[in-house]
This record gives sequence, structure tokens and C-alpha cells, in this order.
Amino acid sequence: MLSEFLTTYLSSSVRFVFLLAPFFVVTMFLALTRGQSAAEKNSIIRRASLSALILGLVLFFAGPVLFEAIGITLNSFRIGAGCLLFLTAVSLVSSGTRNHATSLPQEDRDDVAVVPLAIPVMIGPATIGAILVYGAELNSVPEVAGGVLGLVTGLLFLVLLLYLSGYLERVLGKTGLNILSKVSGLILSAMAAEIVLTGISGFIQTAGLA
Repeated sequence: MLSEFLTTYLSSSVRFVFLLAPFFVVTMFLALTRGQSAAEKNSIIRRASLSALILGLVLFFAGPVLFEAIGITLNSFRIGAGCLLFLTAVSLVSSGTRNHATSLPQEDRDDVAVVPLAIPVMIGPATIGAILVYGAELNSVPEVAGGVLGLVTGLLFLVLLLYLSGYLERVLGKTGLNILSKVSGLILSAMAAEIVLTGISGFIQTAGLA
């Protein structure tokens, strides 16, 4: 049981760290909070991370209910979510940005913590699909506990980078952050391929074509 928990926790932590595309989020956070005081930035980080955590946990447990309600299989959703995640990975590799959140809001906002920082910068469409899939794949209590803790760990890592964003900008610069975003995109593309291939394999076996 402990080994099952640890294995799931470690793999989930790595998955969620890259799934959240932390260096892209840092870049967007710096742009969205330019000119604000340290206290204001810290307040935005706290509220954005709390919003992302609540949404992430809801999505993590909502997968099976959602799939049953709309009448689709997990394998079908794997293929769809994997394709969407792959498009996001391609966008990160090619330009260092996510395709659904590439620019700042057109209108002035008093509060950017929830929209657009938490949604869709931190938790975007591809991330939503992947969380639904990962949550639905876990069955036993140790696996679910490891998955939830992995999600929390991924968010904590992102929050740490956001608190260090000013330092990262000075040390790495925009070019360095962009390069790290592209590396994250490359790993995301492999994760997307795995999700799609797992979905195709499961569909073939379920349909009795193998």
C-alpha cells in the first residue's frame, strides 16, 4: 500500500509540475502584475493558487461522474484530451506560450488573480482535460491519495516559482524563461502522446479489435 502510494505520488507530482507549465505562468504573472507592489503581488499569488487548487481538486474527482453523465468512455476522453494537450505542447515548443493564453486581457482589471491568472493561465483547457483523465485513472485509496498530493505538490512548486518570479526574471531574463517553457512543452508533448496512445489501445481492446 505504501509503495503504491509513493509510486503514484512521485509520478503524479512530475506530471502536474509540467502540466501546469510553471515557467510560462511565471512569464504571464510578471506581465500581469508589472508595476504592482510586493504586497499586491503576494496577495494575487495566494488567491490565484487557492482558486487553482479548488478547481484542480474538483476536476480530479469529477471525471468518472462527468464521463457517465455525458455518456463517453475514459478512452475516448483520453484521446480528445491528449490531442488538446499536444496542441498546447506544440504552442509552448514553438513560441514558449500556451495557445489559449498568449496575450494579456484587453480591458483593465482590478483583480487578475482568478481571471486570467488562475483560469486560463494556470488551469487551461488542456490542463482541465488532463486532470479529468488522471483523476479517473486512479482507483484505489493509496493511488487517489498519491494523485491528490501530487496535484498539491505541483501547485506548491508553481507557487514557489511565482514568489521567486522577480529573482528568476533578473537571473534568467525573458529569453531564459522562454527556453524553459519550450523544454516544458517538449515533455508535455510526450505526456500527450502517452495519453492518446493509452486511449487508442484501450479502445481497441474494448472493441475487441485486438
